[in-house]
Amino acid sequence: MTRTGVGIVHIGVGGFHRAHEALYVDELMERGRGDGWGICGVGVMPGDAAMRDVLKAQDGLYTLVVKHPDGSVNPRVVGSIVDFLFAPDDPEGVLAVMTAATTRIVSMTITEGGYANPGPAFDFVVEALRRRRAAGVEPFTVMSCDNLPGNGRVAREAFTSYAAATDAELAAWITSHVAFPDSMVDRITPVTTDEDRALVRTLGYDDAWPVVCEEFRQWVLEDDFPAGRPPFEEVGVQMVTDVEPFELMKLRLLNASHQALAYAGHLLGHRLVHDAASDPDLARLVEGYMAHEGTPTLPPVPDTDLDAYRRTLMQRFASPAVADTIARLCADSSNRIPTWLVPVIRANLATGRDVHRSAFVVACWARYAQGVDEQGAAIEVVDDNRDAVMAAAASPDPLGFIRQQKHFGDLAADERFAAAYLEARAAIGRDGVRAALQKLT
Repeated sequence: MTRTGVGIVHIGVGGFHRAHEALYVDELMERGRGDGWGICGVGVMPGDAAMRDVLKAQDGLYTLVVKHPDGSVNPRVVGSIVDFLFAPDDPEGVLAVMTAATTRIVSMTITEGGYANPGPAFDFVVEALRRRRAAGVEPFTVMSCDNLPGNGRVAREAFTSYAAATDAELAAWITSHVAFPDSMVDRITPVTTDEDRALVRTLGYDDAWPVVCEEFRQWVLEDDFPAGRPPFEEVGVQMVTDVEPFELMKLRLLNASHQALAYAGHLLGHRLVHDAASDPDLARLVEGYMAHEGTPTLPPVPDTDLDAYRRTLMQRFASPAVADTIARLCADSSNRIPTWLVPVIRANLATGRDVHRSAFVVACWARYAQGVDEQGAAIEVVDDNRDAVMAAAASPDPLGFIRQQKHFGDLAADERFAAAYLEARAAIGRDGVRAALQKLT
């Protein structure tokens, strides 16, 4: 494989990007189909300095280890990140590569909260587009790889609004000329641990920051790239005209089910996802949620067997190979529950369907957010809105937690949901999570 020039700039190089987009590009390079599509990673946050140091020392190379359910592993050295720039070191250098005519895609993984709270990534993207417009250079495509419904639309609105605050003409030009394709991305990629680094050494690689991931991967991408794109379909990317059915399937089945496992699983003493998914009571909760509450809200998903998809999800959750953590699933709940589970609740309420399992998940979040488990041990609640969430969980008002309008809107005023939530909350408080869960399922 010959390393190639930069065609893609990616903001937010973390484990997921390196297990997903960067791998697809690497596979194209291996086939001789990635010419001119090398990735320049960009770090804009202080914590990205560590990635700068590692990738610089390793010439941009890193080891990706796929862990299979049977315990076997498949290591691969990935070389598609041909450069990495730490924006605080050289902001003009970042803008230079983003404004180069050869850069045709700017992709990003800035997490769900990154669009609601614009950070440095917005400054660089908007300024680069301003410079390209002024120089008469065709705009790049902005490709979001975040877990958001309509992530392309969300990115378009966020970046256009950000530009409009200082330059209305630029905002109008972005609206007319810049493509923001939707995408659905999926691959479980836990945080790299010291054990993972030790494993990589036993495989013969000296890598300060390898990546481990599950075998499964999926990328569904709206085919809207006016400036051109790599032939992603040759390495398994599903290029479509409408991503929404696929993204709803993933958000409402995989992501929402992760939340069902997370809070109840932690309260029951589980710390690894596969242990929680192998707990028969929790497995019944998740299977029941997917079949009776999540799936009925979905539109038809082209070329997809939803029964088989749900079975695959349960197998992925229960696989001990990846050793994903409950803590990862519990983090940043106030950005996840409103996006992944609340739309399911609203859709089912609107059609008179069941919401008891969803209400139980919310009640478990409320119990978790009290910050102390059933054995009296402290829980470290990691959330952008930690103080407000924990205050609501401690409210003497039985409905106080779901009165958080930022997260639940007016759901507290819905009699059916309020009753289901109060029933679950009371059962958890009176009998404990295990007994309440067994009664529910």
